[in-house]
Amino acid sequence: MHTNRFCAILKHMKKLIDCAMKRIECDLLLRGAMVFNAFTGITEEKDIAVISGKIAAVGKGYRGAREIDCSGLYALPGLIDSHIHVESCMLSPEAFASLALLHGTTAIVADPHEIVNVCGVQGAEYISEAFSRVRLGESPVLDVYMQLPSCVPATPFETSGAKIGGKETEQELARPLFYGLGEMMNVPAVLGAEDECLQKLSAAKCEGKIVDGHAPALSGEGLNAYACAGIATDHESLTAEECTQKISAGLYCQLRNGSSARNIQENCRAVNAYNYRRFLLCSDDRTAADLSEYGLMDDAVKKAVACGVPANQAICMATLNAAECYKLKGKGALAAGYDADIVFVTDLKEFCVKRVIKGGELAVEDGKILFPIKERYLPDCVKSTVRIKEIGEKDFMLSVKSGKARALCVLPRSIVTKEAIVSVEEEDGDVCLTGTDCNKIAVVERHFASGNIGLGLVKGYGLRGGAIGITVAHDSHNLVILGDNNRDMARVAQLLKEAGGGMALVNGTREEVFPLDIAGLMSSASAREVIACTSRMNALAREMGVKECYEPFMTLAFLALPVIPALKVTDKGLFDSEKFAFINTEVKEEKA
Repeated sequence: MHTNRFCAILKHMKKLIDCAMKRIECDLLLRGAMVFNAFTGITEEKDIAVISGKIAAVGKGYRGAREIDCSGLYALPGLIDSHIHVESCMLSPEAFASLALLHGTTAIVADPHEIVNVCGVQGAEYISEAFSRVRLGESPVLDVYMQLPSCVPATPFETSGAKIGGKETEQELARPLFYGLGEMMNVPAVLGAEDECLQKLSAAKCEGKIVDGHAPALSGEGLNAYACAGIATDHESLTAEECTQKISAGLYCQLRNGSSARNIQENCRAVNAYNYRRFLLCSDDRTAADLSEYGLMDDAVKKAVACGVPANQAICMATLNAAECYKLKGKGALAAGYDADIVFVTDLKEFCVKRVIKGGELAVEDGKILFPIKERYLPDCVKSTVRIKEIGEKDFMLSVKSGKARALCVLPRSIVTKEAIVSVEEEDGDVCLTGTDCNKIAVVERHFASGNIGLGLVKGYGLRGGAIGITVAHDSHNLVILGDNNRDMARVAQLLKEAGGGMALVNGTREEVFPLDIAGLMSSASAREVIACTSRMNALAREMGVKECYEPFMTLAFLALPVIPALKVTDKGLFDSEKFAFINTEVKEEKA
């Protein structure tokens, strides 16, 4: 006796074959487009016959119950973002899905590293469920392949909201929810063959699931060892030469076109006719404003072409290469039997998206989405995640008796800092910032109300007359507050607590808050409102003196990331990532 699933597959296959053989008409016929063949790199004018959400044929002479004239347009496979942290855009999954599809991205490989560090595995479950509720017909508008974060917490030098050890990784990777293991940032643990790290990697191998990498500047024997661990990809190459080394070692290299970090321009130099099938495109992170204005993978393809990569190769990086790397069945090509995820663009230089077919249904036309966006899904697990003790002005006091202190000096348009030694005076047990170009920075633990507050100094940021703060702080997402006086810093902390997370600003009597009501990371508001509010908050911070070379709030988010050189502040104190140790802000003179 045949199972129901077997019978359904048989019936569907017969329908596809009958349509391909022209015995029956298709559901939808897309006429006259210049169709890109990802297997050959050739573009030819043909029709695409679609039935039951699949492509039955690419050719001529077909009939359709419904027909759309696509002449003058180029037909491409649905674009695939091979690595993204959705949380980085501050949008709900529902709002993100709409903008992504509007720009031709029909599938993403999502690493929910940020929200899982706050909410645990429930955060990933929320992301998956929220995406699944945005549907067109019977299918979701965006295919989401969820990775289980491999580094929760990212380091032992800060307080995170969750922990996923080796045993938990084994259990979770056995679930269909997780398609693979997220970026393995703990390179020393891999190279040192540490037991818990190997337990996570072995769990992925046992389940036949892909492992993503994160290994900047890794080469030589270390790269060989990293590849031995079964890690398949890397998006952190700093140079074209590094890309070539990693491809030679068997990894796929992801060219990153993010908002905070981009390596696409430099690393496109490594692409040639012999190796382009080992390159993927990804965004890693993307602000709502950049996603709305410039797009997602359409922008990445455009950038690659502008850097000299032939259009057929660039398109493959965002389609077939990604599908083959991640074993995404039915994705990556316009061919018989593949999913009818089709993007129509005006040309192969600017890649302006004109129309999107998702699962055989018309989803986007002339810049408008054609599917409903229902009420945001907001389970209890992503609400009320900001838990801090009552904080007063005294909690921000920083003693520097010697007159000399270490300060974080943020490199312009970078997330990297260097150490600066500054002269400061102490007044009533607290550092006095008057007459200096320094601000005070505080990182407040917000998961367990432990009362942990790490304090330090930041040189050259420019802020005067108040304080700003945010609950987005990679990777543990504690409160980060920067200001020039304790009163306003304490008020910012209170405002963020009351809002349940977000961005806050205090400038004398003026107070502004933009809530991030989803785990303190994302907003349930519309994309338009998120873009408007974040732009307004940044403009107000500029009025307070924050220099143009810094993103006022998002730069703060990386000042608490201890894996990035050189000095950072966590809720546990001032951390030197080069010495891999906590150090004192005060510089004491050595005795002769």
